Amino acid sequence: MRKCTREQIRELDRRAMQHYGIPGLVLMENAGRGAAYVAADRLGGAAGKLAVIFCGKGNNGGDGFVIARHLHNLGAHVRLVLAFTPEAGDSAGDAAVNLAIVRAMRMPLVIGESEAGLEDAALLARDADLIVDALLGTGLAGQVRDPYLALIRLINAEDKPVLSVDIPSGLDADTGQVLRAAVRAERTATFVMPKIGFDLAEGPAHVGKLSIIDIGVPRELVEQTGTA
Repeated sequence: MRKCTREQIRELDRRAMQHYGIPGLVLMENAGRGAAYVAADRLGGAAGKLAVIFCGKGNNGGDGFVIARHLHNLGAHVRLVLAFTPEAGDSAGDAAVNLAIVRAMRMPLVIGESEAGLEDAALLARDADLIVDALLGTGLAGQVRDPYLALIRLINAEDKPVLSVDIPSGLDADTGQVLRAAVRAERTATFVMPKIGFDLAEGPAHVGKLSIIDIGVPRELVEQTGTA
């Protein structure tokens, strides 16, 4: 199975969008929908189950918003915990587009930046049938800071099944090192191909069972990326 670095997957995304004309929103939709079906499988069917989705501000969080919509459509009770306060008039970027959709759906959400927000997030996590980690993606290179640090520690403190989106938040995609704190996932739904850090250092202890999601990138482009 081919594996890639952080820069290789970034370049693959860039070429898919610029050379093949695939919009970023399409890639995000395919990623989130695929991960939602992995989540539904882990739940043993989504209907009536509580999924608590922790979302960051970047594209990983955008994937989480897509997952939220699809799990809702499958009958799940979905709650969102945001690691940021949405700004009035947010409209730019693929993640912001999908955030606007879930807000238009009036999906319940908690802002996890404050102490009160963290307490509310902990109560939700305690009741969850599944926690979805969509806080930080493969682009993370520096040490994790609050509020992400506090949210990662909150997730790890709960004895609940956790599905990480693309990569466990806080894990270095290239080295497998924990960047101060990282989510310990039972399962990781990664996009296109595994990241090399999954098999290095602390990677195996955090990734759990791996599912590879096809997001619609042309096969020829995938075959030119990474190492076998």
